[in-house]
Amino acid sequence: METECRAHTLVADVALFADDHVLLVRYADMAKYDNQSGWFLPDDELKYLEHPERAGARILEEQLGLARLKPRLDHIESFKGDSGTWHMSFHNKLVLDGMPRLKASNALADAKWFELTKLPPRGEVAHHGWALHILETMAKGRS
Repeated sequence: METECRAHTLVADVALFADDHVLLVRYADMAKYDNQSGWFLPDDELKYLEHPERAGARILEEQLGLARLKPRLDHIESFKGDSGTWHMSFHNKLVLDGMPRLKASNALADAKWFELTKLPPRGEVAHHGWALHILETMAKGRS
C-alpha cells in the first residue's frame, strides 16, 4: 500500500496561547517550508492516517519539547496550494495557564512568544501573513 499522496497535502498547526501571548516559530530548513523565512504557527504535514489533533500534540512535542498536551481542532481550511495539490490545513488551538519552558528542536531557527496586541507585521509572517489570518479566524470564533 502506498502511503505518500501526490494529489493532497494534509497539514496541521497549533496556535499555542499563554498569558495573552501566542507562540510563533521560524524554521531552519526553509526549503521544507516553500522557502519561507517568516514566522509560522508550529506546523507539519500529517503522517499517514494520523489524526489532526494527534498531529498537533506531536508537533508540540517534537518541535518544542512540550509533552502530554492536547490541542483541539479549531477549524479547517481547504484550498489549492502553490504546488497544485489540494491542501487541507487543520488548525489546532491550545490555551495554557502560563508560558511553558520550551526546548526548541534543531528544526527551528527561532521560537518566540508575541503579545496578541503586538504581533509581527504581515510582511514578516510566512505565506503572506497566513498565521495572522489563522489567528484572526480563531478570534472571530470566540464568544
